Amino acid sequence: MKTITELEVKHPELHLDALDNLWFQVSGTLCNIACGHCFISCSPTNHSYELMTLEQVRGYLEESVELGVKEYYFTGGEPFINKELPEILELTLQYGPATVLTNAMLITEKKARRLREIEQGSIYSLEMRVSLDGYTEEMNDAIRGAGVFHKTLAGVKLLYEYGFLPIITITKTWEDRDDEQVMQGFVRTLKAHGYAHPRLKILPSLKLGKEIARSRGYEDDEMVTEEMLEHYDCSQLLCSNSRVATHRGVVVCPILLESPTAHMGNTLKEATKSYTLRDQACYTCYLYGAICSNFASGAKSE
Repeated sequence: MKTITELEVKHPELHLDALDNLWFQVSGTLCNIACGHCFISCSPTNHSYELMTLEQVRGYLEESVELGVKEYYFTGGEPFINKELPEILELTLQYGPATVLTNAMLITEKKARRLREIEQGSIYSLEMRVSLDGYTEEMNDAIRGAGVFHKTLAGVKLLYEYGFLPIITITKTWEDRDDEQVMQGFVRTLKAHGYAHPRLKILPSLKLGKEIARSRGYEDDEMVTEEMLEHYDCSQLLCSNSRVATHRGVVVCPILLESPTAHMGNTLKEATKSYTLRDQACYTCYLYGAICSNFASGAKSE
C-alpha cells in the first residue's frame, strides 16, 4: 500500500482576492534573541533576509496605493533592530494604519515617546503586538531565552504608559485542559506589571524552523488538499489578501519566508498571482484561520 507521501495529492491554488494587507520583513531574519520555537529561526546571526531600508519601504508603499492596500504590518526578526523604523513608521502612517510585531525588549522611554508622537501626527492608528510566551519567568524564558521575560514586560509597561494598548501575542505551548489557567495567569501577570486592560492573542505553534526540534515537525497527512477548501472561507487564509515585502523581493506570507516556492516576484504587481498551497504550514492556517491578523485565533481583551 502506498503512503500518503507516495500518493498524488492535489493541492489547491489560492488566488489573491485583494491586496488588503502589506507586510514588511523590515528586520529580515535578524533578531536580538533566538527563540526555541521560531518558525523561521531568527537570531542575531541569521542573515537569510537583511534589514529593509527606508527607500525600499517607500517604493513598496507607493506601489501599494494603486493596488488598494488598506493596512501595513512590520515584522522580522525584531523590527526595532532596524534603526530606520521610526522614520519608516512615520512614512507608512501617511498611507494607512500600521502594526509592529515586536518582543518589546528594545523599547526605551525615548522610543515609546517617539512612537506616541508618530501616531499622534497621523490620522491612522499605530498598533503594537508584543510576543510573550509565558506568564512566569520560568515558563517564558524556557522558550525565549534567559532575561527576556522581565525586559519584555518592561517594554509593555512603557508602551502602555505612552498610550498604547499592545496586543500580547502568545504561542500555545500547553495542553488544552490548561487554557483557562494559562489565560488567567497572563492577565494577572500583565496587570501586576502595569497593563490594566491587557489584550491577548493566542497563536498555534508552527511546525517549522526551530519548533521541529522543540516539539515536532508536520506529519505526512498534515497538508491542504483541494477537497478541504470546498465550502471553506478562504478569506481566513493570509495569502488570499496579503503579501510580504522583503529586501529581495515579495514573498507570499511571513510564515513561508524560507519556502523555496514562496518568492512571488520583485514587485507587488508581480506578486498578485495565485499561490499553490503545497506547504505543510498552510495546514495550520487552514485549521485556525487568519493567525497573522490582529484579532483572530483566540484574541480577546481583559
